[in-house]
Amino acid sequence: MQIKVSGKPMPMKLLILGILLERDMHPYEITLVMKERSMDQVIKLQTGSLYYAVDKLAAGGHIEAVEIIHSPDRPDKTIYRITDKGKELMEQLILQQIKKSDPPYHPLYMALALARHIDQGKVAKLLEERIREAEHQVNFAYQVYEEHISIVPRSVLHMMYGRYEHSQTELKWLKRLYEDVAVRKMNDIGRPIIADYKK
Repeated sequence: MQIKVSGKPMPMKLLILGILLERDMHPYEITLVMKERSMDQVIKLQTGSLYYAVDKLAAGGHIEAVEIIHSPDRPDKTIYRITDKGKELMEQLILQQIKKSDPPYHPLYMALALARHIDQGKVAKLLEERIREAEHQVNFAYQVYEEHISIVPRSVLHMMYGRYEHSQTELKWLKRLYEDVAVRKMNDIGRPIIADYKK
């Protein structure tokens, strides 16, 4: 049976199913695991979206409640587990994600095409801020990877190290861009980027 899936909720559902494969959990615990493994860096993590995805997965029989914890001063907590149907869906979602090849999008791309027309000092100042943030992201991504080496499967480490390498590339790109802006080269024509920065 082919399960049709589409749209943005797919990665969220995939993460929920994958985390529940490790052990039964309450949705709030799932959120904590996602944050602890820095998965909120690769997916837009909103509590409302996560609970909605949990409800949809439960309605579809992909996960099921195994326990409801009652508390006099708090809302009930429902513990979920993945079902066989959920494991089938998870496999299909994983294969779809691996096959997926969206063209890269970066919010700076559109701005870059036109940035030469505005005050280069303002552009340089903003790039300095972006570089500082990117440096923080590089350090943070490596720290997350290093802290999880002994506690998560190698497949998760690949995701974490990939995030680190991507953030390194972003930093290198921003620094190269800043150098051009700083010396007012944004209007130059006929100079390939690679030749300028091969050294």
